[in-house]
Amino acid sequence: MSTVVIVDDSELFRRSARGLLELDGYEVIGEAADGAEALELVPRLRPDVVLLDIGLPDASGLDVAERLAPALRRSRSSLIVLVSSRDSSDFGARISRSGVAGFISKDELSGAQLARLLAGAS
Repeated sequence: MSTVVIVDDSELFRRSARGLLELDGYEVIGEAADGAEALELVPRLRPDVVLLDIGLPDASGLDVAERLAPALRRSRSSLIVLVSSRDSSDFGARISRSGVAGFISKDELSGAQLARLLAGAS
């Protein structure tokens, strides 16, 4: 079973994502509503997956990913997956430069979609 931390400012999305992922066997071990909380929570909990919204109220999720990625890569503890209601093409090459495992549109989020993305990142 993979553990997940969900980072999104929308409580409704966090609840929905939690439900979808838990139905597919993921264990959601934490939630954060902004970048500052994610930067504190993720290194402490060391989830297998960080589901990280690009549009956070206090920072860009891309910036948060860039700050988290080096430490997570060194410890091989977590993969970051960016999510957004916008299309990945809106962010250009910045997604690939941010050190994340990939991107999933919020309306396409499912445990199966996450598993496919993670399988390709391994």
